[in-house]
Amino acid sequence: MSMTTTFTRLALSASLALGTVGAVQAAEEDVRIGFIVKKPEQAWFINEQEAATQVGEELGFRVVRLGGEDGQEVLSAIDNLYSQGAQGFVICPPDVRLGSAIMNRANQYGMKVVTVDDQFVNGNGEPLEGVPHLGMSGYKIGQQVGEAIAAEMEARGWDPQEVAALRITNNELPTAKERTDGATDALVEWGFPAENVFDAPQQNTDTSSAFSAASPVISQRGEFEHWIIYALNEESVLGGVRATEQYGLAAEDVIGVGINGSGAAFAEFSRSNPTGFHGTVAVSSTMHGQQTAENLYRWITEGEEPPANTETTGTLMTRDNWQDVRAELGL
Repeated sequence: MSMTTTFTRLALSASLALGTVGAVQAAEEDVRIGFIVKKPEQAWFINEQEAATQVGEELGFRVVRLGGEDGQEVLSAIDNLYSQGAQGFVICPPDVRLGSAIMNRANQYGMKVVTVDDQFVNGNGEPLEGVPHLGMSGYKIGQQVGEAIAAEMEARGWDPQEVAALRITNNELPTAKERTDGATDALVEWGFPAENVFDAPQQNTDTSSAFSAASPVISQRGEFEHWIIYALNEESVLGGVRATEQYGLAAEDVIGVGINGSGAAFAEFSRSNPTGFHGTVAVSSTMHGQQTAENLYRWITEGEEPPANTETTGTLMTRDNWQDVRAELGL
């Protein structure tokens, strides 16, 4: 064998070896995660996904934004992520009881999972262990809503005995029930009569379903001139507010307080004339998106598992301070 041939083969071997090392390094550096949300058209989730994408750009990983409005869509989204080489995903599930099925599919693919906003539960309705979660403290947020409504009733000089409470509910969703329970408890503790709380069960968590749920309740209680409204989010409260407008109630006769602090509230506060939507307890969807995406990235690249459960609280945002609160929370 000539010296030239030997040198060529050695060079080729070295090149192949370097190529293999380079491929391994590239694989380690090419981190891709999914961010699956149950309502991709809602402002909260749009903001959350955008924040995750931004932190991905800053830290050097790719975020694939997907919707999963039912169990089949979620499983298809996970298959999609696997085909793209994703190592894990953040998810706000459409139904918290789907946790076991979602985790089975994720485990088949070796994917890490972090939940955001809504936490997986097991067959007993308890949090599913082994899945890190970041979300609001639903009950405490609800208490903030109740306290804000009580303070505004006091400011307006309303007699609570003559006020009706429209509680727009979604009791199959634990986080929703926690929020409305918290608000109810705070109001009753303040002195609001429990018998004046009327439920409006909604089929979904958006404005139109809340409007449909609220309308018959308001029409059946024509003896009340003053109404307070609360629910799991601001879209639902806005549905209730729209229903009061349909039945001829003036803005000054309605106090609605939502939860989130997103585009739906900003649009309402920007109206030239105030409406019955008094305020919302704003939580940083930006922080939720950024933190969960970064937590998952660190877990994938450094083996650092996120905390089992991180709870956040909120800040009351009204027509008077919404722009300042928005800037403070990075919304």
